[in-house]
Amino acid sequence: MPLSRKTIRIRREFLLKIVIAAVVAGAAIALLRWFFYERDWVTTDNAYVAGNIIPVQADATGVVAAVLVEETQFVKKDEVLVRLDGQRARATLAQAEADLGRAVRAVGALYALRRQVCQKIIARAAIRDKTRHDLARYRQAAASGASSRQVLQNTEDQLAALEADLREAQAEYQAVEARVGGVTRMNHPDVEAAKAKYYDAYIEFARQNIRAPASGYVAKRRVQVGDRMRPGDPILNIVPLDHLWVEANLWENRMARVRPGQPAIITVDLYGSKQIYHGEVAGLVPGSGAVFATLAPDNAVGNFIRIVQRIPVRIALQPDELEKQPLRPGLSATASIDVSGPRQSPNKSIVKTTANEYLTNVYDKDLADAKAHAEKIVKDNVAGASDDGVACAAVE
Repeated sequence: MPLSRKTIRIRREFLLKIVIAAVVAGAAIALLRWFFYERDWVTTDNAYVAGNIIPVQADATGVVAAVLVEETQFVKKDEVLVRLDGQRARATLAQAEADLGRAVRAVGALYALRRQVCQKIIARAAIRDKTRHDLARYRQAAASGASSRQVLQNTEDQLAALEADLREAQAEYQAVEARVGGVTRMNHPDVEAAKAKYYDAYIEFARQNIRAPASGYVAKRRVQVGDRMRPGDPILNIVPLDHLWVEANLWENRMARVRPGQPAIITVDLYGSKQIYHGEVAGLVPGSGAVFATLAPDNAVGNFIRIVQRIPVRIALQPDELEKQPLRPGLSATASIDVSGPRQSPNKSIVKTTANEYLTNVYDKDLADAKAHAEKIVKDNVAGASDDGVACAAVE
């Protein structure tokens, strides 16, 4: 039985009231949600997990003899990753060791020469003094006629020659003193120069073993056995997974209330929205992504198009949550920042560099070991009594 127009109108009005009520209820819910929650939150899905990717490069020249790690393998700090063939470095180190020993002995010979010249000065000064005494006696004898003028003249000429010989020896001593004065055999410039060459050769030899500067997982191994490496050649990357953060790129018109220290909630596509990470705004990057691009924009050329920019915001993650649910750099994420928190200056960064990958001491011991070996070589080649700082008293 067909419905009457009145019935159709009543049903239509009823359905319209339902739709209007639903729209009003939805708008009210949305308004309440914005007022009590969303107005204090800034959310973006333009976010990703970031971390330190530590490049490991060769610092010595040599052929790769052994690759000791592989992709995804965890390595500890100071662990040997790649070993180069160190035969040439070992030969160069032996040459530097010989040069250092020869330099020490050559410097020792200079000090011996100084002692020799000093003794020569003493001997010539003694002969000169004897001749002076003889000349004084001859002059007294010549006054009484007991000595001839010929003997007196010969003695005066001999004294003049002895004075010249003494001055020659003194000049020779000054020449030697100029090379050894004020230093010892242990810190002579020639020895120090030979030490520096030995240090360089020792470090070159020590760094035939390429070590991990920090603990982490191996990624992007580029080296193979037989490759010839030079300083600066890339070997592999190390990625520490215990210190990660989120880079959230926010629209510039949503940045007015974002401040360091504000709490944030992170969800990562890897685990879905059920797994929530809690973070904290660590700092705001001092510039939009465009100004750090390879081809930076130039709005003064006349073809300007206004585009809302994004500002990268660094959000620190909690280590205990990362340990329970590990992440990887590059994963897509959604970040929500509670902007109702402290209203401090946006330029106040609270980023910390206390993680292990910001400092390494695996290279410090190379120079210390080189110095210890060099000192032993110096001591083994020092011969004779140590009178390095004693000057010749006979030099006037």
